[in-house]
Amino acid sequence: MTLIIKMAPWLLLAAFAGSCARREGPSSSSNFKSDQGAVQTGGILKIPVKTPKGTFNVWTKRVGNNPRMRLLLLHGGPAATHEYFECFESFLPLEGIEFIYYDQLGSSYSDQPKDLDLWTVERFVEEVEQVRTALGLNKSNFYLLGHSWGGILAMEYALKYQGNLKGLIISNMMASAPEYDAYAENVLAQQMEPAVLEEIKRLEAAGDFGNPRYMELLYPNYYMKHICRLREWPDPVNRAFARMNQEIYVIMQGPSEFGVSGRLEKWDRKADLKNIAVPTLVIGSRHDTMDPAHMEWMSKQVPKGSYLYCPDGSHMCMWDDQETYMGGLIKFIKAVDAGKK
Repeated sequence: MTLIIKMAPWLLLAAFAGSCARREGPSSSSNFKSDQGAVQTGGILKIPVKTPKGTFNVWTKRVGNNPRMRLLLLHGGPAATHEYFECFESFLPLEGIEFIYYDQLGSSYSDQPKDLDLWTVERFVEEVEQVRTALGLNKSNFYLLGHSWGGILAMEYALKYQGNLKGLIISNMMASAPEYDAYAENVLAQQMEPAVLEEIKRLEAAGDFGNPRYMELLYPNYYMKHICRLREWPDPVNRAFARMNQEIYVIMQGPSEFGVSGRLEKWDRKADLKNIAVPTLVIGSRHDTMDPAHMEWMSKQVPKGSYLYCPDGSHMCMWDDQETYMGGLIKFIKAVDAGKK
């Protein structure tokens, strides 16, 4: 979904960056003991995941080592990559917080099966549970952070498996795809110059999403304002967009920037937030593609919810409002670890 739901940003940016041949992730042993065995892998572990369509491998990499605070990262897209989380390396290790990169099935470093039946929210939830088990995460140490589409996945996981969680972080994701649609159409789109919006709408109506003019309009008028506000986008962000699996993205999100038309079109969990009992941090940003007021409201629906607002941030506020984002995330994890509210 824009990394996330609308998330056509990912799809279009991939085209903007140019075609990229798939790069294999670093090789690793399939041995589950990974760093504990004779061959050291630098924290990399490929995990076999069972699905109704067979068993496939997903790529993970551990950074740091803290048996009490272990953070699993769910990237956006759907089908972006873990790479845009690389800025976490400059902050979390210094605070003694272990975190784990993870490319979901279909994403660049993991297997990319072609069966369209695999791309459902329910199957992704079961994938996360298998990854959790393989990594030895449990309610004494397991923090789950989902960003954008990853936020949908994190909410769904918590609603089914929250007994395994110590803490939950929902980053830059609303609890309703229809309300996200409405915010994009009625608020963000209306901030564009009328002539620009009219031309974008005309290209979308014609289904001409591959037209170079579409990206020429969106990049300065939407992405630079609401996806990442840095003048030059960081290399990890560019790599994550360039390696987006467009097939999965379109199936789940749809091709348009201003409307979810894929399998996530009617997704809505607003009424179920009250059932998430674990400590939960919701992160929103002033310039986000997601409505920050909606995300503040979400934090009040969760019984043990907190809200972190990034006043200078956009959808990628871990990059364009780092001090606020990282400071709030670290404070939350340490507070939960210490048993504080």
